[in-house]
Amino acid sequence: MVRQRWSHLLFFIVLAGFGLRAFVAPQARFSGHQRHMIGEDPVGRLKVYVYDIPSTFNKKVVQRDMRCLSHMFAVEIHMHLYLLSSSVRTLDPDEADWFYTPIYTNCDLTVTGLPFINNMPRMMRSAINYISTRWPYWNRTDGADHFFVVPHDFGACFHFQESEATARGIYPLLQRATLLQTFGQIGHSCLKNGSVVIPPYVSPRKVFNHTLSVDTPRSIFAYFRGVFHDMNETPNGDRYARGVREAIWENFKDNDLFDISSEHPITYYEDMQRSIFCLCPLGWAPWSPRLVEAVVFGCIPVIIADDIVLPFRDVIPWDDFAVFVPEKEVDNLEDILTSISESEVKKKQRILSDPQIKQTLLFPRQSVPGDGFHQVMNALARKLPHETSIYLKYGQPSALNWSAGNASDFIPWQL
Repeated sequence: MVRQRWSHLLFFIVLAGFGLRAFVAPQARFSGHQRHMIGEDPVGRLKVYVYDIPSTFNKKVVQRDMRCLSHMFAVEIHMHLYLLSSSVRTLDPDEADWFYTPIYTNCDLTVTGLPFINNMPRMMRSAINYISTRWPYWNRTDGADHFFVVPHDFGACFHFQESEATARGIYPLLQRATLLQTFGQIGHSCLKNGSVVIPPYVSPRKVFNHTLSVDTPRSIFAYFRGVFHDMNETPNGDRYARGVREAIWENFKDNDLFDISSEHPITYYEDMQRSIFCLCPLGWAPWSPRLVEAVVFGCIPVIIADDIVLPFRDVIPWDDFAVFVPEKEVDNLEDILTSISESEVKKKQRILSDPQIKQTLLFPRQSVPGDGFHQVMNALARKLPHETSIYLKYGQPSALNWSAGNASDFIPWQL
């Protein structure tokens, strides 16, 4: 069956030999048909007050384990560094539109480099307790004019397994706050109204260091590197990636069109730039850094994650350059991809070639116009002005449940 399809795919293979991007027309200007402009400048549209909290919540956590500076959850660190020197920052809390608490819940890492999930709510509770007892701003709104970066698998549900995350729910003290989170799925209990879905962190420096010439041939049809099966059986019986990755492996491991493996080569980024399609299936959560990596390297992302909410969808035209495959159709992945017309492939690549698209998904050390930081600030600015109803009336008790949580959540955070 695979051999029979080679004639159908002759266009892709021949074109790749000459460099697929060389056949792409000049960059398209697409911003005009988006609801919001990618290049909007947030300066002057909002003011953010950064709480000065003990370094045990941020700096000292990083100093203890520098790995968290570059892992996929690192946006919580880089957002803090950006805001400290940003023109949107105000030193006067009385003129602030938003309040930001610099807390690194994903930086307390295990030996294997994964966050200690049981310490996340404990750290969060201690930080909120700290700001609410030293400043008046949290208590006047129950945190409704505060935002938090919660970039873990299921955001502020603080667990990597969906069943456990759903059972926990969004941390009670964050019910009124605005959450900046990488997790997004329509109708899911771990995504509340008003949250801003952001990209996971991918190192801009690493991207730059591994960028190939634009004339590099795209000779790989479909590419994927990652885990196909969960090696550790979960106590709740959760099936890793809802069986999608397992199906990809079983159906296409011997297919010449699919370059897939659990090996993660040092040429991973270079291989993406030699590929036409990059598979982006769900893992424990719908999102992964592959979404960002595929876009910045001009590889058409094939998103296999039902009901996913993608980052900055109100400014990034995901529907124009990505391919969406329902999870139940994963067995038909070859037919779906080979049926995409030549003109449609070129159109998607033309859009992906726009540097503005790539910039929106990155959080560089030195912020530049239109980058991920600016998209976040613009998203917060579009929520202004706050409704007067967010402010508690004089004498009105807090609506938050301060007594909810596990016993370990109430242990004061310390290193």
